[in-house]
Amino acid sequence: MDIGVIFPQTEVGGDLGAVRAFGQAASDLGYTHLAAYDHVLGGDIAVHGDIGGPYTIDDTFREPLTMFAYLAACTDLAFATSILIGPQRQTALLAKQAAEVDLLCGGRFRLGLGIGWNKLEYEALGVPFEQRSAILEEQIAVLRALWTQKSVSVDGRFHHIHAAGLAPLPLQRPIPIWIGAFAPAALRRVGRVADGWFPHARPGGGLEPALEIIREGAAEVGRDMSGFCFEGRVEYGVRDLDTLAEHARRWREAGASHLSLITMHAGLEGVDAHINAISEALPALL
Repeated sequence: MDIGVIFPQTEVGGDLGAVRAFGQAASDLGYTHLAAYDHVLGGDIAVHGDIGGPYTIDDTFREPLTMFAYLAACTDLAFATSILIGPQRQTALLAKQAAEVDLLCGGRFRLGLGIGWNKLEYEALGVPFEQRSAILEEQIAVLRALWTQKSVSVDGRFHHIHAAGLAPLPLQRPIPIWIGAFAPAALRRVGRVADGWFPHARPGGGLEPALEIIREGAAEVGRDMSGFCFEGRVEYGVRDLDTLAEHARRWREAGASHLSLITMHAGLEGVDAHINAISEALPALL
């Protein structure tokens, strides 16, 4: 099981030094990967009130692909978006950006995608919120075509490409696409089209029935699930190394291929506190 960390972006602000310090510390300590999740815009709750989710105009988010490209130059980490809101983005541009990250990090990149919840972002980016599930499913096929074929032609519902392609292609052909999902329809989509899964459930707390729904989705299209991967998450905020070790053990026994430590929401202040936390926690996760 690969052990990684989640970049604590809502708690380290816009400090470039914090990005480099945290990434280099994770690399030096021996973590295998760094994950980051994504919001382009936060809503102003003074105007909108309840926006339907936890992140507002006051929560900082680094742009993951740009940050990974920067960290690829100064660490040996693998990278994962867990997750990026794919349907908000132009697919050909996303394919290009992901290919560049994959090249810069030596083929150690996983593109985690999801549909998101923030309607404000979709409206600002000019994408129909209600069609985000259908966009994602078509988008995944287009991304894989662009990463593996020199010349691509697509005439779909949302994508239209005529004899065009990326150069250079990524090292991984295709880049692994993982999906973050918890609703049954989304879990079946994971089984049909994804290389891996970011669960919103825990071992003994919904993971097993969710995996069964994923297997049902795979069976619908005749997919072999033998190489399927998923990534667990453990929280430093439990403040107990024995508990962390027990949570890691449960994920390992459940068959997780990856595990990520999150240090946000633990009352830590500043990047040094987050670095100390990932250093303290690592022995309990191994």
